[in-house]
Amino acid sequence: MEKEKRVAGDVLVLRLYVAGDGPNSRQAVGNLKAICSRWLEPVGYQLEIVDILEEPFRALEDGVLVTPTLIADGSAPVSIVGTLSDHGAVVRALGLNDGSRE
Repeated sequence: MEKEKRVAGDVLVLRLYVAGDGPNSRQAVGNLKAICSRWLEPVGYQLEIVDILEEPFRALEDGVLVTPTLIADGSAPVSIVGTLSDHGAVVRALGLNDGSRE
């Protein structure tokens, strides 16, 4: 399946599902914020962090079974599970570029 590339003017809507303030949750939040500041500032984005311990039904609505999970809503929705430590892979999965900063 070919990923669609982001076009200027599109705002990427990101939802990161975490479970409390555990190490994996903190790592995923930190990695996502770093990714957003490095690659998404120029194209625009909305970020929502959902704690499934406080809002369990939100996770069920989006089909999230494990955390941390990043859901990117766009013309081709993307779901990424894990701490998001491989920034290049996350950027490529989001369809932003090849993962290298130009």
